[in-house]
Amino acid sequence: MRNLITDVAGLKVGNATDLDLASGVTTVIFDEPTVASVDVRGGGPGTRETDLLAPDETVGAIHALTLSGGSAFGLDAAGGVMAALAERGLGFPVGDARVPIVPGAVLFDLINGGDKAWGRFSPYRELGYRAAQAAWEGGLDFALGTAGAGTGATTVDFKGGLGSASAVAPSGHTVGALVAVNACGTVNLNGGPHFRAAPFERNGEFGGLGLPYPLPPLPERPLLKGLPPGANTTIAIVATDAALTKAQCKRLAVMAHDGYAHAIWPVHSPLDGDTIFAAATGRRPLADPIFDLALIGDAVVRALARACARAIYEATALPQPGTLPAWRDRWSGG
Repeated sequence: MRNLITDVAGLKVGNATDLDLASGVTTVIFDEPTVASVDVRGGGPGTRETDLLAPDETVGAIHALTLSGGSAFGLDAAGGVMAALAERGLGFPVGDARVPIVPGAVLFDLINGGDKAWGRFSPYRELGYRAAQAAWEGGLDFALGTAGAGTGATTVDFKGGLGSASAVAPSGHTVGALVAVNACGTVNLNGGPHFRAAPFERNGEFGGLGLPYPLPPLPERPLLKGLPPGANTTIAIVATDAALTKAQCKRLAVMAHDGYAHAIWPVHSPLDGDTIFAAATGRRPLADPIFDLALIGDAVVRALARACARAIYEATALPQPGTLPAWRDRWSGG
């Protein structure tokens, strides 16, 4: 296994990264129309096509999911992914027409030092198109850290980034997580080298430091970026090869937010737009629709917590002057 979301059969991932812009796009392209849902817990989200993911809505499957920088401008990225899908004749059939279904979410990275003077139209549509092409060209392996949607991401104390992790649930189903961490808070304990998600770490994937002893108390006042609502946000996609309904995907997205809670503090604040999509590629049936889903949800929580830590561990500082240091700049990267 790659320890990436692409260990889940039936999907590919592509990044488009622009270091001058200090932003980028990440997309998940599904091999076949795929059941998905979403859960939004942050107070300042930026999303597209999330209403149709409700269990009672008509469209039963999607073709791709998009994570992007750029705040609301980044919602254009889904249009670029749609264009790439449409060129291949993919989409939801409406008579003779085909409409690719590409929900997405964005994070705020507009004041991180990158060149955002793009003129009349933002570059995110083109970045979305490039990300889709990258997924088809080699989308089982992809960069983490300062890449794709994580390019311009930050936390309160270290450079944010793109993270991913995977696991096999006790039910036998494979799960994976993909996350762009641009949190208002921190993924580390009190600004130090230790990650809050340390109890879930596998094979030294984010340094193997464990937790410090004795465990330091949390500060009375949490560390926060201090930016206005919507100027942060952690956005993620979790996936499994299980055969799930939209209602079960909704429950999986709800459970997955515990992965944020294990890795980021504080989380789900009015300053964040925390959003998680959950997708099921349907390759393996459930033996028990309740207990298997519980086991899959537990595995997703663990994988997402690990992915959040990997996002910071793998990140490198932006080339612009005065930007936040990366974790590995301060702690040597292990």
